[in-house]
This record gives sequence, C-alpha cells and structure tokens, in this order.
Amino acid sequence: MTVQKVTFKNQYQMNVAGNLYLPKGMDKNQQHAAIIVGHPMGAVKEQSADLYATKMAEQGFVTLSIDLSFWGDSEGQPRNAVSPDLYSETFSAAVDYLGTRPFINREQIGSIGICGSGSFAISAAKIDPRLKAIATISMYDMGAANRNALNHSLSLEQRKEIIADAAQQRYVEFLGGERKYTSGTVHEINENSHPIEREFYDFYRTPRGEFTPKGSSPLLTTHPTLTSNVKFMNFYPFNDIETISPRALLFITGDQAHSKEFSEDAYKRAAEPKELYYVPGAGHVDLYDRVDLIPFGKLNDFFTKNLK
Repeated sequence: MTVQKVTFKNQYQMNVAGNLYLPKGMDKNQQHAAIIVGHPMGAVKEQSADLYATKMAEQGFVTLSIDLSFWGDSEGQPRNAVSPDLYSETFSAAVDYLGTRPFINREQIGSIGICGSGSFAISAAKIDPRLKAIATISMYDMGAANRNALNHSLSLEQRKEIIADAAQQRYVEFLGGERKYTSGTVHEINENSHPIEREFYDFYRTPRGEFTPKGSSPLLTTHPTLTSNVKFMNFYPFNDIETISPRALLFITGDQAHSKEFSEDAYKRAAEPKELYYVPGAGHVDLYDRVDLIPFGKLNDFFTKNLK
C-alpha cells in the first residue's frame, strides 16, 4: 500500500492531520469505500489507529487514521485539551475530506473508533448520516467514565469535588499560572499498582506503544488538561443512539475487558442493525495492538456488507 500524510480543515478552520492509506494496486479512476480510524483517548494516530488503518487497507479499503483536535499533529490550543464536540467534529471533517476525493464513493464511508474515539464516532454519526457504518473497539463512553468512573464507583460528592477543583484551577491559568493535567497513564508502577494502571502502563509507557508527538513531552502524553477534562461531564454520546438506525453498528470488546460495560450499554440502547462481539480472552488494551486477537476478519465482513 501507499501512505500519505494529509491535512484538511475542520468546520472551525483548524487543521486536522491524518495518514491516508491506499491499497496496493488501487485504481484511482474508480470510486472506493473508505474507513476513518480514530485513536484511543489521550493517544495519537501512531498508537493503534495506524495499525487498524494498515490492516483494513490490506483488505482493500481506503483508510484514514486521524489525530483528534488538540492531539498529535492536529491543531488546537492548549495541547491535550478536551472538547467532545471538536473530537466528534474531527470525524465529520474526515468525511468532508474523503467525500471530496475523486477516488472515494461518498456513499461508502464508515468509521472505526478505538477506546474513547468509539464514543466520539457515535456522537458524530448521530448528526452526520454520511457515516454509513460504525464499528467501535474497546469503547469507552468518556462521559460516563468521568461522571461515574468504572462500575459507577465515583460518588456524586466526589464528582462535584473534581468539578470544583477544575473550576478553581481556571483562575490560576487565567492569571498566567502553571497549567495542570489530569488522569491519563501513570509514569511508574509498583506492587500496589491497580491492574488497570498496569494494563495501560504496559502500552503507553513501554516500547510497545509509547509515542511522544513533536513538541510534546513524555511527561504530558495521555494527560488531558485538568480544566478542560470536566467537559466530559456534559458528554452523553449514547443518548439517542437509536437514531443512527438503519445504519449498522458493531461493538467489539474483549470478554475480559474492564471497559466492556460501555459497549454493552451502547448495544442495549442502539436499534437494529447492531451487533455486540466479544473477543475471547482479550482485555481492553489487548485490542489496541494484539493482531492475534483483533478480529480483522469480522471488521472486513462488517464493512464489506455495510459499505456498498
């Protein structure tokens, strides 16, 4: 295949960066189906999204891995800011770009959203019918994850404390004080580290998946800004998910994934056609890069059927 670095504008005239993958021997005089691939929350396209784009291009699809606004090579200040609306807009901007390429059939554009991008792709699809088929991998509902934490373990009082801390930090930064960051992946583990911390550390803090974008620092990768992260509290991507029908939805999660509650919730709320697919023996991060576990054949069948 051939790979091209591309940039294009979103609706707010911010540059979005991506890698465009063209299958080997593709006839540019014909129109082809295309798939947009979004990276995990806090990651960049080089972390998981490029892998999925490569593998799907090998199966004959034109693919486009993207950096969400404020991350990687895409524009947006401050870096690592959270804006669910602009994250979802990145998917629609990618449709704008692909749908205006002469070798793309604009009626055959789908998306793959990994981790947090699964919820952003769904949010985009609710108001962008040009996305004809949506698959999510190890999806996180970033709204619910921040409001309630996993398994609804965060109390309302704790949520309010987080919101209050972020609000007070706005004063500090407005007056020119030091910016603060939150959540993301820990930088060291020990015997007391939680299994989920270990799972993310093994990808983001080791050669397996570590990547520091130009102009950033390993100390900042994966960490959203504290003041903006509360924007997720107002993010409800699964509300009205049933309105995506009759476009198809595929939710892929590991049967051992700590995040499977989000795929299960989305599947329950969605209307047909829909499918919830469990990968036996797979955890959340396994589906970022474990090619022996990722069901690329399932994805190929899904998009071949629904992008036609």
